[in-house]
Amino acid sequence: MEFQTKTAIIIRQDLLTWQKLNVTAFLATGIMSENPQMAGEPYVDAVNNQFSSLSVQPIIVLAADGGVLQKIHSRALSRNVKAAVYIEEMFSTGHDDANRAVFKEYSPDTANIVGIGLVADKKIVDKITKGAKMHP
Repeated sequence: MEFQTKTAIIIRQDLLTWQKLNVTAFLATGIMSENPQMAGEPYVDAVNNQFSSLSVQPIIVLAADGGVLQKIHSRALSRNVKAAVYIEEMFSTGHDDANRAVFKEYSPDTANIVGIGLVADKKIVDKITKGAKMHP
């Protein structure tokens, strides 16, 4: 099956492993909340146990340094592509309200972005994510 859109999560490459996994999980939920059509049907095993739905579309995970992440953020904003964004200061908070409060303290120019997730037309995502590489 070929998709018209592309879903990408870009993670700052110098994060600790637990941080990369944490940010990826948070950004994936942000993408899915904005794009509920991406959730497939629930999974059922051979003995009829029910499991949660997964994304119907592959999600690529890319790596970039902080400078490239800033450029990706700017490109997404300039193209009006709504993105899920995680900033470094959110690692020190303990809950959703605190995350939103610390996020609100920064502008696109001052945010210390550690991850961005987005879904859009394939060509647009390729242009926005230019400079990021497949995560090793």
